[in-house]
Amino acid sequence: MADLNRVRRWANALIALYLDPAVWTFDFDNAKTRAGLCNYSAERITVSRYLAARYEDDEIHQILLHEVAHALAGSRVGHGPRWRAIALELGYEGDRLHGGAIADDLAPWVGTCPNGHTHYRYRKPARALACGACSRRFDAANLISWAHREVSTAQRRVAAAAASEGRTVGPLTPSPATAVRGRSLVTQYSG
Repeated sequence: MADLNRVRRWANALIALYLDPAVWTFDFDNAKTRAGLCNYSAERITVSRYLAARYEDDEIHQILLHEVAHALAGSRVGHGPRWRAIALELGYEGDRLHGGAIADDLAPWVGTCPNGHTHYRYRKPARALACGACSRRFDAANLISWAHREVSTAQRRVAAAAASEGRTVGPLTPSPATAVRGRSLVTQYSG
């Protein structure tokens, strides 16, 4: 687990080395499904405090290199050949997207397939989803049942505090409100 103060020092060192520190800044953000962001208009590189607390130092360093490469390549380049060349020159070893975990302890939608695989979403699933771990193709036998859980402001604060201390929070429980299977809405509990 990465120490957030150390991550800030690394980011500022990379900005000083490759970018103009009088122009570019670093900060943490509250993202839960993406690791880093290069904001060209604000000239700021950000990293998710929730995810930084979960990842190892090497992973965070790679995320920082990824975002610095974006800043150097420019806003219209995306993950194309120019960005890739700059990223490799900086020492970036990853792919265009980070495959690490998301902050699933704060996801309001929790899904379970018939075989017990758990899935997390931050938005209500709009269509029927089948478990990719059970079958590479859509299979109605592997439909995911979704349950909504309330994530209170207090729980978000606890998760943010835990992230700043470099620890994770245990899983939240689904609220006794509703579950979604396929497209049909099913009440879990009568209240």
